[in-house]
Amino acid sequence: MVRVEEATDLVLSHCFKPAVVRVDLNDAAGRVLGAVVKADRDFPPFNRVAMDGIAIWFDEWKNGRREFYIEETQGAGQPQKGLRDVQNCMEVMTGAILPEGTDTVVRYEDVSIQGNKAVILTDEIEENQNVHAQGKDARQGEVLLSPGIILSPAEIALLASVGMSDVPVFSFPRAAILSSGDELVEVSEVPEVYQIRRSNTYAIQAAMKHIGWEGTQYHLYDQKDFVIDSLRVIAEDHDVLIISGGVSKGKFDFIPEALDSIGVKKLFHQVSQRPGKPFWFGTSKKGKVVFALPGNPVSTYMCFYRYVLPWLWKSLQVTYEQQYAVLAQDFRFNPVLTYFLQVTVKNEEGRLMAYPDAGGGSGDFANLKRVTGFLELPIDKVNFEAGEVFPYYPFRLM
Repeated sequence: MVRVEEATDLVLSHCFKPAVVRVDLNDAAGRVLGAVVKADRDFPPFNRVAMDGIAIWFDEWKNGRREFYIEETQGAGQPQKGLRDVQNCMEVMTGAILPEGTDTVVRYEDVSIQGNKAVILTDEIEENQNVHAQGKDARQGEVLLSPGIILSPAEIALLASVGMSDVPVFSFPRAAILSSGDELVEVSEVPEVYQIRRSNTYAIQAAMKHIGWEGTQYHLYDQKDFVIDSLRVIAEDHDVLIISGGVSKGKFDFIPEALDSIGVKKLFHQVSQRPGKPFWFGTSKKGKVVFALPGNPVSTYMCFYRYVLPWLWKSLQVTYEQQYAVLAQDFRFNPVLTYFLQVTVKNEEGRLMAYPDAGGGSGDFANLKRVTGFLELPIDKVNFEAGEVFPYYPFRLM
């Protein structure tokens, strides 16, 4: 049996090596950027007017001039115009290029315009005010985005601004999601009294889709040869297998033996944690990665967010920022195991407060609907006091 820290290190040291693929800009949100993106020109590419108003030559105002004759108007999207006389001004619109012969913009709110004459009403004018200088945000050739960034609307805007209609992103690993056990029937079936409907694979698939990752579902019946043959075929067509069930010590738990027979090397089996103690992890010479998770729903769910998801982020070069939450109530856990406590986290005055809701054990998947994630309580303690801070693994949007 390995400790949680050792299991984590082993998982994260056997990451998938993604390819770089290109997707349409409209489909890039939520994907992980796979290449450096540089500015194709200065940002902004010209001295940009930042307020509607008049553009003047600052020295004229500095020398006491307050009345300016309006020569014409510089609109956004128009070629640059120029003042014929620096004693005059030009009306300018937000987003326009700053007219030649001007360096300062005075907003309309500080100007009185009568006919073709503009009178500045304020004495608080600064040189270059309301002008977004060329190259202030970024210079041509400057790195704007680096690989490993999860693309949000802000990054999509940057990609559009540099003309990147198709975007290089890291490919997700081809994933198989497998359930195991003769007691499981399809969702559409009416189960016998001794059967239950499959749910774990749907939960995993939903968690994957939440981050844009797709997987194909399979089911393994409790027949040794069938399990071996199925795993051999499925492993050939996928980069990662996520299996739920069949990894404990039951008479029909064939998964570990079957994986060994098809050349998947066990790196660990059993972790000193609750839930999820029977967790099995291994890799093949061909670089296939297998997460064989305990079949109890809470165990499956916890192991996905604690191990599979961080593995994916590291594989895609995403910087994984660990979240933390404050235990809101005293809690006691006696076995010498790392305990993943189900909690409901609430933001209270800027602090994430975690309220325990342990439920009825690893088989109580109905309890998951009430909680927001897991708090990781360390193995070397029994009593956990309100106010202590622990790692938090969310599986719901806050």
